[in-house]
Amino acid sequence: MRAIGIILAGGKNEKLHALTNHRALAAMPIAGSYRTIDFALSNMTNSDIKKVAVITQYNSRSLMKHLSSSKWWDFGRKQGGLFVFTPYRTHDKSLWYRGTADAIYQNIDFLKNSHEPYAIISSGNVICKMDFNKILAYHVKKKADMTVVCKDLSACEDDIRKYGVVQLDENHRIMEFEEKPLEPIGRTISTGVYVVRRRLLIELLEEIAQDERYDIVHDLIIRYRKKKKIYAYLHNTYFSCINSMESYYQSNMNFLTKSYRDYFFRQYPHVVSKVQDEPPAKYNYGAIVHDALVSAGCIVNGKVEKSILFPKVFIGENSVIQNTILLDGAYVGNNCFIENCIVDTGAIIKDNSLVKGDTGKIKIVVKRNAKDM
Repeated sequence: MRAIGIILAGGKNEKLHALTNHRALAAMPIAGSYRTIDFALSNMTNSDIKKVAVITQYNSRSLMKHLSSSKWWDFGRKQGGLFVFTPYRTHDKSLWYRGTADAIYQNIDFLKNSHEPYAIISSGNVICKMDFNKILAYHVKKKADMTVVCKDLSACEDDIRKYGVVQLDENHRIMEFEEKPLEPIGRTISTGVYVVRRRLLIELLEEIAQDERYDIVHDLIIRYRKKKKIYAYLHNTYFSCINSMESYYQSNMNFLTKSYRDYFFRQYPHVVSKVQDEPPAKYNYGAIVHDALVSAGCIVNGKVEKSILFPKVFIGENSVIQNTILLDGAYVGNNCFIENCIVDTGAIIKDNSLVKGDTGKIKIVVKRNAKDM
């Protein structure tokens, strides 16, 4: 493909509370065996993009570990491959990334040393399947300076105020763009995926850097929307953005539905991830599992219903797990009742514990709370 890929995975997000205290948002576990960034990486490789940069910053250790081998996404190659950029100190600069545009600008040599005519920029926290070949063809046909992939949420109950909301003319040119508005002007939102000519991107980044501007949305799209031809490409299949505790919980729970699992993991092109070498899940005598995803390495002795168990989770005898997500290595003792919760990696729930969240208000259990139970 005639494009390079850039995945922005460095933003700080506190809306997932304790879950992002020790991991990047793009490294959040999803669908039992995956990480959020797997969807962006899979979209890149499935669109035949051979050179991709992942730009990360906050809590990058978990993400770096996940990306330690690029072969899983077919980026283990001599020409191109996967590049991971973090902030670094030099004689000329020692600043952290001050925004999405600044993150790319501080790694502008990646753009200048590439030869592909286009750049495709994606957020690292979106759950979707996109064919960037179709989007690029649309971009070229429109003779656009920039194309923003958008989604019409008219039939969705999701809170529009969490997104950037766009207003289009009859030709789908973006006329207005409001970032997380209190009173949205419509229900067409930006997915955080952009297509732009590589040389134009370099020019714009250098221009806004001189004015000490650092953000793609405010300083490129909104600022240049009347000067440049910025069009919307409407994405018409599944899309979810991990931008709140509710969206993270619901995005995971969606994968209990067979049609969602088939769409992402059985229908070509597939979403792929780093393989973990764990033994198969073990169900001991008395275990009851209904409408659940149970990953490799789990041991189940109790009852699991409408829940997702990530690798190496242990469920004790006579324990009941309902509407709950248990992340890697979580331990639930005997005679426990867990409902409407997210149990973090390595958290321990002691015997005879009752941990229950409310419907619509998920309770988070992390390691440091284990002593209080």
